[in-house]
Amino acid sequence: MTRDYSTFLPQKTTPAGAEIRRSIITSLGWRPFFSQQVSADELIDTPPVRIVEVHRKALHVVGDGIDTSIRPLPNVTVGDWIMLNQDDTLLSRALDRFSLMKRRAPGSNLQIQLIASNIDTAFIVSSCNPDFNVARLERYISLAMEADTAPVIVLTKTDLAADPEDYIAQARAISDAVPVVALDARGGAPREQLAQWCKPGQTVAFFGTSGVGKSTLTNALAGSDAIETQEIREDDARGRHTTTRRQLYIVPNGCMVLDTPGMRELQLMDSASGIDDLFADLHALSAQCKFNDCKHTVEPGCAVRAAIESGEVDEARYTRWLKLKSEDAENTVTMAMRKAKDKVLGKNIRKIQKKNKKSN
Repeated sequence: MTRDYSTFLPQKTTPAGAEIRRSIITSLGWRPFFSQQVSADELIDTPPVRIVEVHRKALHVVGDGIDTSIRPLPNVTVGDWIMLNQDDTLLSRALDRFSLMKRRAPGSNLQIQLIASNIDTAFIVSSCNPDFNVARLERYISLAMEADTAPVIVLTKTDLAADPEDYIAQARAISDAVPVVALDARGGAPREQLAQWCKPGQTVAFFGTSGVGKSTLTNALAGSDAIETQEIREDDARGRHTTTRRQLYIVPNGCMVLDTPGMRELQLMDSASGIDDLFADLHALSAQCKFNDCKHTVEPGCAVRAAIESGEVDEARYTRWLKLKSEDAENTVTMAMRKAKDKVLGKNIRKIQKKNKKSN
């Protein structure tokens, strides 16, 4: 069957009152940003598909009339678009992303873990219970801001909290630029209160620790109970891992929803801009310090310390800011050194291989 790819290309004009055919590709998040990277011939020869799930030995991709698994490709993640070479899938081309969320991989290995790409809105979910943690929320928000993904804090289990307003106030104090939505994840509340972000063609993602209600929220948006959920442990308010991998779902209104496993460890790297955007007031104050390399601890003429002493800045927030900046700087430098070392090693290996080839 010959597919009509004309709707995938940028449209110059649309006649008044004309109906635009909504294809599966549009629902998957295809937009001019991607169509501008391909030619009409390429669209026909290698149809666009989106990675909706990443397995250890396969990628699950979906497109117009395509729903299949292919062999893994390097440096791709869930949410990526690729131009699928159906003759040899390893020759498929990954398109540039408009957003990418990543972190330093857990453990002692110096690796970068790609979390998700091409996400419009990151719903950062936390429960109104003892597991609520402002510092953790700030980490997720910094990660989203660095990725040019709009963060929204979603507070769940409000019906179980004795005083949900206290949690809401703490969340709103994090940043004026980050909306806060408090709801019961069950029933129709998520579809109603998250509707402004969950529009056709948009891709949203739920992030947070296990047990905060990410899968329940995804089920609510989808209008089904397809995703398994579990209750939290009563002794420490912590959740059990239900979702084991990141997966994109198409919900009935044409929005893509990413459900993610809980991340116990979230170390930032290459996130300096995101941290500066979240702590915009402290970043602005740091520019007024006497010394350009001020560490904002004991240096004379430090505008940040002066603001703390005058009561203008909360010291606990300042401490969290310093911790994130230090962690991000250390991980970024360490990863850069690792890349440089690998580059030198690779160069030496190629020299040896070339020398052996000549001698043979």
